[in-house]
Amino acid sequence: MCLAVPGQVMSIAERDGTLMADVDFGGVRKDVCLQYVPDATVGEYVVVHVGFAIQRLDEESALQTLANFEQLGILEEEFGAK
Repeated sequence: MCLAVPGQVMSIAERDGTLMADVDFGGVRKDVCLQYVPDATVGEYVVVHVGFAIQRLDEESALQTLANFEQLGILEEEFGAK
């Protein structure tokens, strides 16, 4: 299954002309492309689908979604063990 998962932007850098971020998904960190939301900032939450941030999300909604996903075992299914 391929979900859109909220994560917090931890750092941003340009790599080979592409805006990238280190994003934390409740303890699992992944590299994510920010080209669709280039004005995202460190500390904000973004919704990520197949490695691309596709929109911003407020912190309360992001944390609630992450908690629900973790409770249902979806985070482990998507990312493997922490």
